[in-house]
Amino acid sequence: MKPIHKSAPARVEVNRAGELEAFVQVVDRGGFSAAARHLGLTPSAISKLVARLEARLSVQLVHRSTRKLQLTAEGQLFYERGLRVLADLDEAERCVGAGSAPRGRVSINASIPFGHRLLLPLVPRLLEAYPELQVDMVLTDRVVDLMEERCDIAIRWGKLPPSDLVGRLLGHTAQAIVGSPDYLARHGTPTTVEALARHNRLGSTYRRNVPDWPLVVDGRAVAMPVVGSARASDGAALRLLALEGVGLARLSVYHVLPDLRAGRLVPVMEAFNPHELEPLHAVYLGRPGRLPARVRAVLDFLAAHADFEGADRVPVAAA
Repeated sequence: MKPIHKSAPARVEVNRAGELEAFVQVVDRGGFSAAARHLGLTPSAISKLVARLEARLSVQLVHRSTRKLQLTAEGQLFYERGLRVLADLDEAERCVGAGSAPRGRVSINASIPFGHRLLLPLVPRLLEAYPELQVDMVLTDRVVDLMEERCDIAIRWGKLPPSDLVGRLLGHTAQAIVGSPDYLARHGTPTTVEALARHNRLGSTYRRNVPDWPLVVDGRAVAMPVVGSARASDGAALRLLALEGVGLARLSVYHVLPDLRAGRLVPVMEAFNPHELEPLHAVYLGRPGRLPARVRAVLDFLAAHADFEGADRVPVAAA
């Protein structure tokens, strides 16, 4: 009689670090969908990772419901220990990679005017400092979804709405209504709200467009409708229209600072300017302590070299 040979059980690949990261993100972000967005996976994939972890441990870690997620006692203990494990893993990887130069491709999105004014002049210096980086720049006034378009960093101005994005403040800029000397010579310089209403006010067609210009009259906020003979899809085009004497435009001082200093554009209605400062951020997905070296290097470089000197006020043209 021949001996019976039992076949060895199939080996199951276990991604313990991936399962742990998925579980911790579910807890940190309060649900499977938010964790999926952060990790670039589908909610069903996250759910399967956590279910596989529970099956391997033979214990339930979370109570699932349509309204909220609640940890079991075992889940709370595993979460606290898991945080320490991930922190130790991050520290080990940082130590190993600390001596190597940042390398790889970094995708940066910015509006057209800020791309021209901020990014393009810095790219040669950035690549000189980090020769193993490759930079992809996408200049558009459309607000992109960083995860959907696989973008590492986006430059955005204005107050950041609540989201999964993390912002690194680069600077502040004032806003001003400006016109060319030629336009003002032909149509006069407005000094009252009534006079401004008779001028050609150039508007925008992009989705973030604000339909009114904010003014302050006798301590009251007043909204001046933007009505004119021309509109443009981005701030760079509006600047060119203003320089060509087509009409008045409300633009970022940072964007038109050289024009204002040289007298190519002249600020008007400054007595009614609310002088609110707009912040400019470099935004990204992920935790600050868990960024790839290539992304962290670009963020640090932008924060150190973005020059906003003079952009927080409206300058007087040189005589």
